[in-house]
Amino acid sequence: MAPVLSDERLSPGAALALAGEVDLDGLMARAAALRDSADDGLVSYSRKIFIPLTQLCRNVCHYCTFAQPPRTLDQAYMTPEQILQVARQGAAAGCHEALFTLGDKPELRYRAAREALAELGYESTAEYLVAMARLVFEETGLLPHLNPGVMDESELKACRAVSVSQGIMLESVSPRLCEKGQPHYGSPDKQPEVRLLTLRLAGQLKIPYTSGILIGIGETRRERIESLLALRDISDEYGHIQEIIIQNFCAKPGTLMADKPDAPFAELLWTIAVARLIFGADMAIQTPPNLNHGMLARLIAAGISDGGGGSPGAPDFL
Repeated sequence: MAPVLSDERLSPGAALALAGEVDLDGLMARAAALRDSADDGLVSYSRKIFIPLTQLCRNVCHYCTFAQPPRTLDQAYMTPEQILQVARQGAAAGCHEALFTLGDKPELRYRAAREALAELGYESTAEYLVAMARLVFEETGLLPHLNPGVMDESELKACRAVSVSQGIMLESVSPRLCEKGQPHYGSPDKQPEVRLLTLRLAGQLKIPYTSGILIGIGETRRERIESLLALRDISDEYGHIQEIIIQNFCAKPGTLMADKPDAPFAELLWTIAVARLIFGADMAIQTPPNLNHGMLARLIAAGISDGGGGSPGAPDFL
């Protein structure tokens, strides 16, 4: 396998040709060398507090442990008081970032969400998110990062005013994964074109953004590469994507995919290395460390440059 120069990135054809690559060690060495040609040898890490604003979601992703129906929850949304309590715990623990995570527009599916929002004095989840992000920053100084899912231009603008960055996982550009029997069936916000539109709108608005893909849910290697290339195209056009996450599927009890095998670790390493070669030396590439305990050295060897972040005092849900 040929060496790479610091400014080299794979062409689309060369990237797609890697779908059949079997020399994992060689691929990882190439990716690590590319990363090392441009960085300072440090792996970044963010200490953040996790704020699950609501676990209600209108989507029904078959692997998700975060989203829950109203009957299983004590309340539809965290209250402002609960949010501030968690945020203050994070600030006391040395966190600098408040990571707001929530389901996609649950009020479009659940009456309980609509009623809870009305009681709180808001018309939409996005409106409540903006208010709570502002509250956390003003009261604690923590920097909000928002992961509200698919949004329109007005919602993105409102969130931009109260956050330092936002994010949405592309997960996959394969529409096949939305067909009946596939993991995104019944989840309208997982249609690839819908998620890509949000990413493009964020780029037009110059919002610092995080995105990435989920592997091991039935996609092919080629589909992974196509997803990474789609993200690169948007990043090249707008310059707003600041980090790419490669997240590996792990089967969890109580989900529709509980009996499916986890994404093989070798496939995770392969995908990290390919992502590095596609995006080049400078893009921050991360894999959630809590899904791969004790494997940080191997993840670094594959080409990551960021170790994600922990969330002291709050559940993670990944």
